[in-house]
Formats: sequence, C-alpha cells, structure tokens
Amino acid sequence: MSYTLGILDQSPIFPGSTAFDALQQTINLAKYAEEWGYNRFWVSEHHHAETLAGSSPEVLISHLLAQTNSIRVGSGGVMLQHYSPYKVAENFHVLSNLAPGRVDLGIGKAPGGLPLSTKALQHGTVNDGKDFDERLSFLQKIIENSINDTHPLASVQATPLPSIKPEMFLLGASADSARLAANLGIAYVFARFINSNETVLKDAARIYRSDFPTGSFKISVAVIAAPSQQEAIQLIGDQKIVKVHLKSGRSVTVQTLEQAEIFAKQAGEAYEIEKQESNIIAGTPTYVKERLTNLHEKYGVDEFILHTPVLKEAERLRSFQLLSPLQSALPEGKHVTSQG
Repeated sequence: MSYTLGILDQSPIFPGSTAFDALQQTINLAKYAEEWGYNRFWVSEHHHAETLAGSSPEVLISHLLAQTNSIRVGSGGVMLQHYSPYKVAENFHVLSNLAPGRVDLGIGKAPGGLPLSTKALQHGTVNDGKDFDERLSFLQKIIENSINDTHPLASVQATPLPSIKPEMFLLGASADSARLAANLGIAYVFARFINSNETVLKDAARIYRSDFPTGSFKISVAVIAAPSQQEAIQLIGDQKIVKVHLKSGRSVTVQTLEQAEIFAKQAGEAYEIEKQESNIIAGTPTYVKERLTNLHEKYGVDEFILHTPVLKEAERLRSFQLLSPLQSALPEGKHVTSQG
C-alpha cells in the first residue's frame, strides 16, 4: 500500500445509548486502531449535538494518549474561529509534553454547531469569525516560536514548550483552504465526506500540489466495509449531505434536513437548502481499497482519514477492522485479532 490510513471518530451516540457509552466506544476504538496498524486517530469538535459526544477534543485527546502507546492522536479538528490561538497552542503544547511525537493539531474553519452554540462560544468577545486566516497564521507562529519582533505580542511563548512540536493540519473542503494550507506550508486534509464535488476536490489537489509540492495531501473520506457488497450498501441507508446556503454567502454542512431548518432559523437570514448524495464508498474491503487506490493515484493522496457514519456499533467497528492496514497484509480468510 502506497498510502497510510487514519481514523476520524465523532464519538456517535448510538440509539439507546448515552454519551458515556459513546466516549467509552471512542476509547476502545482508539485502542483497536493502534492494534490494527492505523497511522493516526482523530476526534472531532461538535457543539450542542444530541447525537455526538465529542465537543472538547483537547480533553478527549489527553485521555486517549494515556490509553494508547504509539498511535498518533489529534483533533479533526479544533474550530479556531471560537478560540484564542495562544490558548490552543498552550493546550497542544501540554499534550505534546505528555506524549512527545504523537500529537496532531488539526484545525477546522467551520463553526462545529448551530448559530446559537456559536454565539455561546463567542459570548463576550468581539470575534465575528472573519479573521480565520490571520488566526491560523498566528497559531502557526506560536507553535513554531517564531513571532516577528515587530508583532505586538513579540517574545510571548506558549509554555510549556515541547521537545517535539505538535504537527499542524488544516481541514477544509475547498480550493481556497487548500491554497491557504499550501501558503503556510502545512499539511492539508480535504473533507470529502462534507463536500463530495469531484471538481472541487480536483482543484484543491491541484492547487495544493502546485503551491506546496513537498506538502502532505490527505483526504477524509466516508467509507463502509462489510463482508458483502449488498450488506455494505444496506448499511448506508438513505444518507445525504445537507447544505445550508445563507443569503450572506455563507454555506454550512449539517447532518439532517431538520438541522438545516434549525440552522437557517437561528441564523436569521434568507436561505436555500441543498441535498447531495453522501458519496460514501461502500462495499467489500477489496472494493473499498480499490476505490481508495484510485483516488490515491488520481490526486496524489498521501493518507486517507476514514470516517464511517454507521449507527450500528458492531458493524462500524467491523468496518474499521476489515480495512485495517494489518488486515491488508494477511492471507485471504485470515483476520487480525482484537482486544477483549
């Protein structure tokens, strides 16, 4: 295999279970991911979400690092528009001192929630979310300890300084975000499970590779693997990508039509709702890996971050095992073992 594999886990709360159960499942999945040979394990940031338990990636990352030994653990990602870059750097410097060489700092531009939770996160500040590029650039300078002498905050340090810096990634779903990552010289992750437009992916890959030839280009992709093609397709159900296009020009991806309506009403603007096919890669392990290999060859993908949106715990876990890097190296009919 000429690319590596990682996992993005949103800590889903399965029907009939609790947030406690969801976080325990995340901990178990991280342990399995390490055992099965995955390169990294990321957790997400969602606010005021009844079906997802992952609202504070920094806290969860700390626990996952303590529960694992070698796998890289990180955020997929921290929603920087809400936070001080300095405080984000402090958080991840602490994490990097706890587990040197294993911490990923993935940054996202989206709000990670509905307008009401965004207002709550930014309450008491003058933040309007429009200075993301500046925030990301400043965060990078803090992480690299390279703030310009003429900057108003020159000489400030986000202590404790780690012996090995956290690795930075920008998560996005557009050509503009790919260009920003390339200009800053950091790794880029295209969220294909959010934007399945092939033209946009093509442009993002082209721009990133052109502007930063030695950079790391990754794709976060929705996949479901099962023993048979038929079962995998059944597991998808009728999932869609739902986008809210506001009159102001902003576009936000949500999980359901109901969430789209709520988002638009909370935003207080005229809006349009667009439904797209979820574009989940579903099938046998062989089929899924063939599709990943095709994307790798077409766009020069260095790594795939697998997102598996299935509301069945056992089938979701099985999918990650079937696609695991170590599984690929075993003879037909053999399976890697699991803990417990």
